[in-house]
Amino acid sequence: MLHLLDYIPQRRISVFDQLRPQRWNWYLVHRPMERSLVQQAPQPLTIRQTSNLRYFWLDGIFAATSESFYLAFIPLFALAYGATNQQVGWITAIGNLAGAAALFPGARMLEKTGNRKSIVLWSGGGLARVMLLLLSLVPLLALPPQIAILAIAALNGMRAFMGNFSNPAWTAMVADIVPEFMRGRYFSTRNLTMGAATLMFSALAGWVIRTGNQWQTDPYLGYQLSFALAFAIGMVSTLQFSRIREPHSSRHVEQARQTGSLRDALKSSPGYLGFVVSGLVWNFALQISAPFFNIYLVTQLGANVGIVGIFTSISSFAALGGQLIFGKVLDRRGAVFLQLVTGFPIALLPVMWVFYTEPWQVGVNNLFGGFLWAGFNLANFNLLLQVTPHVGRARAVALYQTGVFASAFLGPLVGGYLADTVSFQAIFLLSGVGRALGMVLFLGLIWLPMHRLKQRAANQG
Repeated sequence: MLHLLDYIPQRRISVFDQLRPQRWNWYLVHRPMERSLVQQAPQPLTIRQTSNLRYFWLDGIFAATSESFYLAFIPLFALAYGATNQQVGWITAIGNLAGAAALFPGARMLEKTGNRKSIVLWSGGGLARVMLLLLSLVPLLALPPQIAILAIAALNGMRAFMGNFSNPAWTAMVADIVPEFMRGRYFSTRNLTMGAATLMFSALAGWVIRTGNQWQTDPYLGYQLSFALAFAIGMVSTLQFSRIREPHSSRHVEQARQTGSLRDALKSSPGYLGFVVSGLVWNFALQISAPFFNIYLVTQLGANVGIVGIFTSISSFAALGGQLIFGKVLDRRGAVFLQLVTGFPIALLPVMWVFYTEPWQVGVNNLFGGFLWAGFNLANFNLLLQVTPHVGRARAVALYQTGVFASAFLGPLVGGYLADTVSFQAIFLLSGVGRALGMVLFLGLIWLPMHRLKQRAANQG
């Protein structure tokens, strides 16, 4: 079996390389990368490339760990202040709207400066994570509950804005960091380690919040501790990303400085428009119910914050198996096939919530959901890299993400209104129907045209 170092010119490796501090992560990072690259590399990888892949890998692990301590708990933090379902919906909607508003300014900044790495570091890696620290300080201000809820909404919105401001630069940079021949295996195994981190730390986050809240009967202390940990671990992720040496190439210069119209991008990438339209419908349906699953679990099924953390870990555990399987499927059958076979079953998941009467049943749902979402997210991200053109990629990514977040802004508002005026079951059913419609559009607008093009090419050949 070939070793990863067989792809690297040996004269460039120092005898002291094994003594460097980063060697602690050899088995965590280098071995999975080796398995991804065996017998696949069409050309030698340089030390800079392998180093970038390693640091990008570590960045993902610490980012996933950070998210474990806050992502599922911000709505519950607002609930601790007495937020209503509509207010929870507004918190999520404001975050999504802020995320949508950030994308085109982020793309313009990238086109103007060309500094992809610095944009990611100070926005998504810097200011966005500072908002987590500020969230942890909200209870210290002793604000009235309604003002505190507004503060949570504002800080979460700023976190989303700064995180998504960096998205076009991050996507453009990742396309150069990870060679195309290894994206399926690399991202699946990277996501595998990220899922393992989420698995380990989501349950811990739930325990920290529950234990902290019980200490001196403070209903907010656990959230403060969890958000502070999310900030600290997130900054470690930022440190790892800062060690990446930004790839510079003639294509990068062309991408960064290109300010061509989106019309040209649409012409050069025929599957892009269908990807955007189906993504709009899918994400609107997703966000109708997404902010309210944990609310329903706690308020209607009688679970506590610790159980929420355990069920998040269950999803992450199932995702580990999904990453092992779906990475190979992606390389063999392609991203379109993988999104189809995972997307339609995912549409059934919210519908099943209508029939749940006990918290343990949600754990079963999360087991299947974590497995399927691992494949869907892997396929969706690879499709985004495939259908966006090399020239003008920043704007194309920004347009797609803007549409996604715009639809996600409306979804929680509709969901919060229906949850208060009709029932939680209504938003679960509506989410399932909307997801199915999004997949039907994906089938008609992307799979069918691509299938016809392949048949036409085969006939001409």
